[in-house]
Amino acid sequence: MFVLALDTATPASTAAIAQVTDDGLTGLAERRTVDARAHGELLAPQIEATLAEAGLRPRDLGAIVAGLGPGPFTGLRVGLVTAASLGQALGIPTYGVCSLDALGRAAGPGRVLVATDARRREVYFATYADGVRLGEPDVAKPADVPVDADRAVGEGAVQYSEVFGLPVDEALRYPPGAALVALAADRIRAKADSERLTPLYLRRPDAVASSARKHVLQ
Repeated sequence: MFVLALDTATPASTAAIAQVTDDGLTGLAERRTVDARAHGELLAPQIEATLAEAGLRPRDLGAIVAGLGPGPFTGLRVGLVTAASLGQALGIPTYGVCSLDALGRAAGPGRVLVATDARRREVYFATYADGVRLGEPDVAKPADVPVDADRAVGEGAVQYSEVFGLPVDEALRYPPGAALVALAADRIRAKADSERLTPLYLRRPDAVASSARKHVLQ
């Protein structure tokens, strides 16, 4: 089965195609463009280009996997709305995966801190042992992150490497599409029901409606 993976939980807009079989998973194509303010403009062309690179059409897809975050409100919503809309239009299931988990899986064996940029001089983070997350994702100032790992990955880890004091794999900054698909592979093979793609924000959006009444001056 051909699967489309999407992630916009970081400044990167990522689209990838992988083939899931009973025996394993093969990555076929992946496109990524980094621009924190242009997810809405970049994601659709990335999807189109990735499908073309893999020699596929939308109707060839059997499932869609989307990164649920954590991530900033606006960018994250672009990916999830796109995934849900495509799934509904094509009549195929959608599955959600924590975006940090994709980085943790791609980091491989050992104890790894995954940190992505949460803006406001904060990071989203979680610690992984051999690709498995320990505890729930969280958001904090870099100096307040509990460091219990041998190395770190993610854009936040690169940005605050001096604070964390860990060796950083600078090549692994954004969630890889193949890792997203791998984390959902069992559900895909089982042809599990489509999932509601609920974003993992961890905090309120930057822009919120004011609840205070304003007095009008005559």
